[in-house]
Amino acid sequence: MRRLREERGWSQARLAHEVCRLAGVSGEPIGRYEISRYERGKRTPRDWLPIIATALGVTVDDLEGRHGPPEPPLPTLADYLPEGNPLASLSARPGRRIGVGAVSDLQKRVHGLRLADDVIAGGDLIRPALRELRSAVRVYREGTYNSEVGRGLLRQIGELSQIAGWIASDAGQHNEAERIYRLGISAARQAEDHTLAGNLAGSLAYQFSNTGRETEGLTLAQAALSEAGDGAPPKARALYWDRIAWAHTKAGQAQPAMRALGEAGEALTEDGPDTESPDYLYWVDAGELRVMESRVFTELHRPLRAVPMLQSVLGEYEATHTREVALYSSWLAVALADANEPEAAAETAERVITLSADVASERTAERVRVVLDRLEAFSEIPEVASLIAEYRAARFPNS
Repeated sequence: MRRLREERGWSQARLAHEVCRLAGVSGEPIGRYEISRYERGKRTPRDWLPIIATALGVTVDDLEGRHGPPEPPLPTLADYLPEGNPLASLSARPGRRIGVGAVSDLQKRVHGLRLADDVIAGGDLIRPALRELRSAVRVYREGTYNSEVGRGLLRQIGELSQIAGWIASDAGQHNEAERIYRLGISAARQAEDHTLAGNLAGSLAYQFSNTGRETEGLTLAQAALSEAGDGAPPKARALYWDRIAWAHTKAGQAQPAMRALGEAGEALTEDGPDTESPDYLYWVDAGELRVMESRVFTELHRPLRAVPMLQSVLGEYEATHTREVALYSSWLAVALADANEPEAAAETAERVITLSADVASERTAERVRVVLDRLEAFSEIPEVASLIAEYRAARFPNS
């Protein structure tokens, strides 16, 4: 069903709407959640099959897969688990008794590391992050505890793996980051925390999309959404969809990217004061979705939409978040170049270079290279020529 729906360029919500329209019913007795469950095999829509088939322009036999080659199985997060079991308990070396207090202390340290990442780049945080992760894994493997404490430790190892993996990726240590993310997925699944597993998988998918592994990035981003399921908090689903949008963008798929952005926005509308979300999603809000939307428009070379959004985002962003300001400014510089505003692009690029010099982030360094490559097309413009010459002189003083 999923393949047939995507061939028509429909979201799950659009298919649900078409089914209700054809059935002549109101109140949406079937919605995108039901469509999602049908596609994942969680339910069989026997009463709705003929109408779904009509909406998709196929027969019921086609829909049930009795004709033609079967759809390939969807990958799951189990495909991304590390080999062996790095979290296996060392029963031959029983350590000290671990209680809920140790879990609470670890949770505080994990959140402190997460807050530090808001203002400190990966190159400066990688060592303490890895030190905390090794310590947490050692406590889990060598300690003795009850099942509740064990799940709590696994959950914190998963959260710690997400932020440590993110920090490693920002520091340019992509192989290390992938190893850490896979460890975290394993911990989250053992703790039966599917929302956390989805967050880890989405983080790894984001890295794949940004490092030349676009197909893997898209596949994993979709698997993250599927694994977490419809019961994930609205903020989590919004984040999953945002990463799917980015994966489609990096794969050059504009329309699916736009639909995923819409799904992200729709998911976030379901968040409210009475909705519970994990602490690690504190940063997911409408402003962050706008950031992703503006970046997608930039990557798709739609500067008329990207430029005002990025200018608005940067106008509201805290100056203490130097890395993020540098990153978002880099997309603004590219969008300005696409809008044939080379002087403004050069001015913004200069700010990117200045800010990037003060942060130990491989991501910002890579964005500087991307911006300057884009500005090469305007090398005859004095402001651009001067910027490129100054950058090269500073980077290669003896050349």
